This record gives sequence, structure tokens and C-alpha cells, in this order.
Amino acid sequence: MREKIEAALEQIRPALLADGGDVQLVDVSNGVVKVKLSGACGGCPMATITLRQGIERVLKEQVPEVKEVIAI
Repeated sequence: MREKIEAALEQIRPALLADGGDVQLVDVSNGVVKVKLSGACGGCPMATITLRQGIERVLKEQVPEVKEVIAI
């Protein structure tokens, strides 16, 4: 499952990089994915929206085992 998540994040990453941010996979456990937003995404007031409507939505579509995505 970790490999599928990494592949999905690679598809999302160019959009984040274009805005000066990035995402790193930290941990996967029982369907909960922990990521770290960095760069411009780390302190952006829109980071929660990016996480939920962007990253979490794509991960759940591509990796059905994903239940939740948490930023740490």
C-alpha cells in the first residue's frame, strides 16, 4: 500500500511544487496516512483545504484502503 500512496503523491507533487510547497509521506498505519507539508504549504492558511480536498481525495480515489490523511 505504501508504494501506491507514494505513486499517488508523485502525481500531486508537481502542483504543490508549482506553488512553492511539497508533501512527504511520513507513515501509513491501518489506513491512516501521515504526511508532512513543507515549503509554502507548511504555513499556508489554505493547507487544510489542500490536504482534504486535494491530497486526501486523490489518495482515497487511487488507494481505496486509505481512510484518512493527517498532516503532522
